Amino acid sequence: MPGRGSRPSARTSLFAYGAAAGLAVDLLLGDPRRGHPVAAFGRAASAVERRLYRDDRGRGALHTAVCAGGAVALGALAARTVRGSRAATAALTAASVWAVVGGTTLGREARAIGGALAAGDLEVARERMPHLVGRDPQALDGPAMARAVVESVAENTSDAVVGALVWGAVAGVPGLLGFRAVNTLDAMVGHKSPRYRRYGWASARLDDLAGAPGARLTAVLATVAGGDPRGAVRAWRADAGKHPSPNAGPVEAAFAGALGVRLGGTLSYGGRVEHRPVLNGEGRPVEVADIERAVRLSRRVTWLTLAVCVGGRILTDGVFKDSVFKDTVKRRTK
Repeated sequence: MPGRGSRPSARTSLFAYGAAAGLAVDLLLGDPRRGHPVAAFGRAASAVERRLYRDDRGRGALHTAVCAGGAVALGALAARTVRGSRAATAALTAASVWAVVGGTTLGREARAIGGALAAGDLEVARERMPHLVGRDPQALDGPAMARAVVESVAENTSDAVVGALVWGAVAGVPGLLGFRAVNTLDAMVGHKSPRYRRYGWASARLDDLAGAPGARLTAVLATVAGGDPRGAVRAWRADAGKHPSPNAGPVEAAFAGALGVRLGGTLSYGGRVEHRPVLNGEGRPVEVADIERAVRLSRRVTWLTLAVCVGGRILTDGVFKDSVFKDTVKRRTK
């Protein structure tokens, strides 16, 4: 019976409605101003760290397991609780997507810095920089801040939006919450510092693994949606592997090529100077106007991601249904 598996399942339809609604709420409202669930998770993770901390990998792995596992378990419990109601299931998905994605707030912060730079007010731009990037703002001039903002928009499109939607498509609400938990833990303890050199190892490695699918999809969609597909592919192939992060490399290189700009170079974190490889060396230096272009590209990638995730689930449903149907026919005809 051809086409038997062509219709999306109820679960896929509910994911599509819920994810679209969650993105729409994020578009309208941005992040919750008070009581943000990610902030609550951060406080809980800090409390666990205070009890477990000792700078060795075993303690760090336990911290990661408790916090990330707890988020996944909470998501699974919530999904199980509402599974008898289609409306409640879609609403839970929408609320979870809104809680874990941050595309609108990312764009707002980037545009606020861009506006200050365009007005020549470097001090205001420096004051807002910590809302978006972890670099030392006092060490940055105007062009360096513009470059940092574009790099942050690129990387956070993957971390704050695409990766969450991918894991939501794969594992529903537990996937959404689990991905955000892992990404948040990496930001809290996964960075290299004297305190977290060993303790943060597990969080950093798990974040690399969890972020890999979303990062590659972000790079692909930036290539498709950007203004220079060939340049994006060229920069991705030539420069992604030079970046110290296995996930930020493809994303930033693809954005650089798509926008026709040059990213990477010297930067400063916590008083520590790093010299990162240049991405898309054939591009021009970043200008303030490129911040808006990066935000718009990020938005296009977001909605394309939703389409890809829903399409992937429909395709998977069809393959699964056809396989089950054929197995059933074989058993009945024996």
